[in-house]
Amino acid sequence: MFQIGPYALASRVVLAPMAGVTDLPFRQLCRRFGAGLVVSEMVTSDTRLWHTRKSQHRLNHIGEAEPRSVQIAGGDAQTMATAAELSVERGAQIVDINMGCPAKKVCKKAAGSALLKDQALVTEILQAVVNAVDVPVTLKIRTGWSPEQRNGLDIARIAEDNGIAALAVHGRTRACRFNGTAEYDTIAQIKSAVDIPVIANGDIDSPQKALQVMQYTNADAVMIGRAAQGRPWLCREIDHYLTTGEIIAPPDNHEIKGILLQHLNALHAFYGEFMGVKIARKHVGWYLQTTSQQALANAKKHSTEFRSHFNQLESAASQLEAIENYFQPTLNQQPTINQQGSIRKDLPATIKNKEVIAA
Repeated sequence: MFQIGPYALASRVVLAPMAGVTDLPFRQLCRRFGAGLVVSEMVTSDTRLWHTRKSQHRLNHIGEAEPRSVQIAGGDAQTMATAAELSVERGAQIVDINMGCPAKKVCKKAAGSALLKDQALVTEILQAVVNAVDVPVTLKIRTGWSPEQRNGLDIARIAEDNGIAALAVHGRTRACRFNGTAEYDTIAQIKSAVDIPVIANGDIDSPQKALQVMQYTNADAVMIGRAAQGRPWLCREIDHYLTTGEIIAPPDNHEIKGILLQHLNALHAFYGEFMGVKIARKHVGWYLQTTSQQALANAKKHSTEFRSHFNQLESAASQLEAIENYFQPTLNQQPTINQQGSIRKDLPATIKNKEVIAA
């Protein structure tokens, strides 16, 4: 358990904000699978654009469990403050500031991780947003602009001095984008230098890796990003391992089928059939990558052929039927895998694993 402002979060697993991924249906799914906090897709601080269909979906938090965290992005302090105020009026209970996105279209507007180059502007934005709202304000950063300009520690101190309630740190610089491997030395230095909660992010894709990163950095929680795409149950696996030291078996074919059908139904309902069908395609692609590696023996070729077929479907009903048909031949065989990836049919429901993983 860790604390952000008045909110005690039962799980130390946080779902990273990911544009085009962490919409309301996906956030709700990951909450159900053990994420203690889920953060919305990045919303522009230019409220003149909030009437667009994309922004309306990103600002939709109907039925979402508390605490509701909304991420805003921009490069002007007053505009960011206004966006924070309006987000709270719309139901945000935590406002998250994006200073970690490496996308060119964000950075060229002096937003996202581009802000890390200007510590004076960082200070101005943080002060303005914190003073504008009466809810906790969190911040997501990278370790710096480039390996030669790794100033994440300075930014972390500025954040703490200006009232930021918690800090998420991705273990790459902006220049690294998502290339190479994340480094955790800077996250460890930040954690030792500040007293606010620090959430470690970057390349955390298994329960063992989550524990390893937490031990090495002394972080209060871990943030899961790309690894959760097509694998929302990863949140459950990590939370259970951090809490009990036990590895739980991954979902079998029957459970994966049910998860996927629920996710598709939620997407169709949230976006409407036309857009829901289109958006479902990328999520199904991610699920297929997971199932071909994890749950369906010898399914790589089959999943590739199925994805090509699925991407041509134009109705919600045909998508749901296709998923039913895809899983049906395998439901009589329920192989699971161990953590090394080999198929085992005798794997128990839980595996005791109390070893402390070396950093």
